[in-house]
Amino acid sequence: MTSSNPHLSDVASKTGYRARLPDENGYIDWPEQDNATWQTLMQRQLGMLEGRVCQEYLDGLERLALPEDRIPQLADIDRVLQAATGWQTAQVPALIPFDTFFKLLANRRFPVATFIRTPEELDYLKEPDIFHEIFGHCPMLTNPAFAEFTATYGRLGLAAEPKERVYLARLYWMTVEFGLVDTPAGRRIYGGGIISSPKETLHALSDTPEHLPFDPIEALRTPYRIDILQPLYYVLDDLTTLHDLSQQDIMAMVHRAMELGLHEPRFEPAPKAAKA
Repeated sequence: MTSSNPHLSDVASKTGYRARLPDENGYIDWPEQDNATWQTLMQRQLGMLEGRVCQEYLDGLERLALPEDRIPQLADIDRVLQAATGWQTAQVPALIPFDTFFKLLANRRFPVATFIRTPEELDYLKEPDIFHEIFGHCPMLTNPAFAEFTATYGRLGLAAEPKERVYLARLYWMTVEFGLVDTPAGRRIYGGGIISSPKETLHALSDTPEHLPFDPIEALRTPYRIDILQPLYYVLDDLTTLHDLSQQDIMAMVHRAMELGLHEPRFEPAPKAAKA
């Protein structure tokens, strides 16, 4: 379906979010309320970045030149990513199966769900929306080391067995989504799940959570919950660590982590209604 009418060209996810489909030219006609939500999120998060996020993210954000008053078109994002690291976005309706997710990453295409949270859900929603994907993740995909790690992760996941994929998901969570890095200027955020959340941005660099030096096997063994502020973050000594990791035998690390088993969770079990 390629109707340009946003009320006709949308797809409901299992949790009720409605992704808007592009027309035949790839253009999405976003409603005024959605653009207003984007503006609110942008203005709130831009004011929190200084002194908290890594320079590589800031460099990528500058390259993307995201509009503050409206949701960007994916074609505009693609032009920047393609020139920087050979990546592009891929329009998806909402949460996608592991197979699709890994295949897209392996082909240097980053999935972006084309819906945005409601004004009532500014601080938390159950599925990643276009603000999380574009503002949280796409700036880092202009960085060659980060982009290469993400593509390698996709290739490994595509070939992995279901049990291995569950462990790989933990590695992604502890790096791409919720990773920290030490820099000459101090400890900084690079994970998109932190950067797109004001509460997580403040929490991650506070004294409340535990910070541990990044160890891939330990990260693979660490359980997480998606619906709470994270109790633990792994800290890279440099972003190039991710590129170095992409050149190593990550699947051997997965198998070692499987042998050792999971660490005890640092959180209470999720209520049934909150489980992913």
